[in-house]
Amino acid sequence: MAENSILCSVSSLILSLFTLFSCLFGHGNSIEQLAGYNTFTISSFKYPETQIRPFDMRYIRVDLPPWFSSMSIALKSSVNLDIKSVENVPKSALPMICFREGSLPLPDVSNTSFGELVALSNSSFEGTQVLQNSEQCYPVPRNMTMKLTNEQISARVLYFGLFNGVGPTRTQSKMVRLLTELFYALVMAGSIIVRGPSYSFAANISVEGCITSSMQGQYCNQTVELLSCGLSRNNSGNGSASGFFNQSMLSCRNNFVTSCLGDEEMKIYTLEILRVAEFLTVSAENVRLRPVNNSGNSSGIDLMCFVRYGAMPSATLHDFSGNLNKSPLVINSPKVGQWYISILALNLSKETGGSQSNVSKVCYSLELQELECPLGKAGPNCLSERYMLQTVLRKDSTPFESYFLPYGEKVMSDAANFLLEPLLSNYSFGGLDTWTYFILDIPHGAAGGNLHIRLTSDRKLNYEIYVRNGGLPSLVNWDYYYVNKTSNSHGSMFFALYSSSEEKADFYILYVREGTWNIALRNLNSTDGTSNRQTTMSVSLERCPKRCSYHGDCKSALDASGLTSYSFCACDRTHGGFDCSIEIVSRQGKFFSGVECKNMADIPTATFHQHYCLWFQ
Repeated sequence: MAENSILCSVSSLILSLFTLFSCLFGHGNSIEQLAGYNTFTISSFKYPETQIRPFDMRYIRVDLPPWFSSMSIALKSSVNLDIKSVENVPKSALPMICFREGSLPLPDVSNTSFGELVALSNSSFEGTQVLQNSEQCYPVPRNMTMKLTNEQISARVLYFGLFNGVGPTRTQSKMVRLLTELFYALVMAGSIIVRGPSYSFAANISVEGCITSSMQGQYCNQTVELLSCGLSRNNSGNGSASGFFNQSMLSCRNNFVTSCLGDEEMKIYTLEILRVAEFLTVSAENVRLRPVNNSGNSSGIDLMCFVRYGAMPSATLHDFSGNLNKSPLVINSPKVGQWYISILALNLSKETGGSQSNVSKVCYSLELQELECPLGKAGPNCLSERYMLQTVLRKDSTPFESYFLPYGEKVMSDAANFLLEPLLSNYSFGGLDTWTYFILDIPHGAAGGNLHIRLTSDRKLNYEIYVRNGGLPSLVNWDYYYVNKTSNSHGSMFFALYSSSEEKADFYILYVREGTWNIALRNLNSTDGTSNRQTTMSVSLERCPKRCSYHGDCKSALDASGLTSYSFCACDRTHGGFDCSIEIVSRQGKFFSGVECKNMADIPTATFHQHYCLWFQ
């Protein structure tokens, strides 16, 4: 009996231990999710130690899906510069790290990406507000750990590049690089650059996401309600209250119809716009207090609405805002993609006599209306022509190199350009001008290409060009524009203008962002007719702008992830710049820019003569 009792006790102990371990390990995911605020690792990459020589660069692509919550970067490098020492280092020798949303950074083009150089940190990173149309650069830190949330950056693609010196000389030939390296090794001896101009880096990058789509935010603890949309009405052929014709109106509502908020409470909604839209209207209907016998007046309550594209909005960080209890919020030409809407109730206690009771709430019904034009139409009253451009791959070319032609019967040509006049809209808005729209798609992985747009006419051009990523452009809403050779986006980042004249417009959008692009042509004074004009238009995706100005070779490479192909110019001995258009050294050997030749007397004559002569051989 004693033996049976011992066996029974041992069996009970084993069963208890088994149950305990089953609870611990069988539900390990639940414990891990609880500790990680219901997050999981979407992706994690470790980049081994890599050396970056003078004027070299490395690009890294990070994909951020709509359900991502945060991105963590841990970077270690051999750079040993503090922020005070940075001021003494020329840009051509400064290790830099640059960020850009949607495409690759290119700090050689403009100095506007630098601003006042500060140390890279969570607080100094300016996020989506800056990165949507520009880039942000910082000195490479020695050690850095940074966590960026979906409130700082939007759910798209983030690129960052590591550069060892920027400016015109970065693209010069290898011998010029060796000569420059010699200059800095000798001229700057004893200064802050004592280890030579090369540096190494290693990085770990991980992206965290939310397990449940209805829970988002940095810790996936914010409830986000998905708005459901349906076709509301079709006003084709007759007017509506808004004055629009020939339209399709989508109406979007929350599933519970009515929402209620206490004072300073916030509710978040999300909506995905799938097609190019003319406008998006956000309104609150049937605003009232609860309980109904409350003596307060709902008209004095602020029902603040904050709207943001691709990222969570807040009262301090948003794209659009308005008080829905005063008037609807109208967003013209919203971009295709995910939108987030936050509703915040304010001044509720004031209107309820100062009461802080939890039973005092403001209730409302949220409604969004999205106007979409029929296929092939766009603009005011949906009466302007809109053409989808078809991608035509070039023969025997590198990946993604292509040109674009309108898809339809109006274009019958095998050439890489097309006649513009047969495609123009014949509708004049206000009798002043007409608009014609062209839509094209830059595929995934092609962000390292350059979009080339060119118009050539047999007489003075009568068109203005407006270009925008994700949504329709207008006079007040564009990413890049061209009116004439003195009024355009020249000087803006990633815009390069070439050979502009009264009869010709020729420009590039450098390292064009992935996704949908819209080109709008504004035909001025269209009442004089266009039948006598001959204007050709060409739109193409090219590797290197202007064929490296015929002063270099166009090279192709992949970013560190292997997901994006990009091209760059390798210039000859006398030219530099991103397109090899800048003359760095004359044929007489005079340096124009890029290399500081101070303290030349300190350089050993034999050493300098050897490298100088070798360079010009």
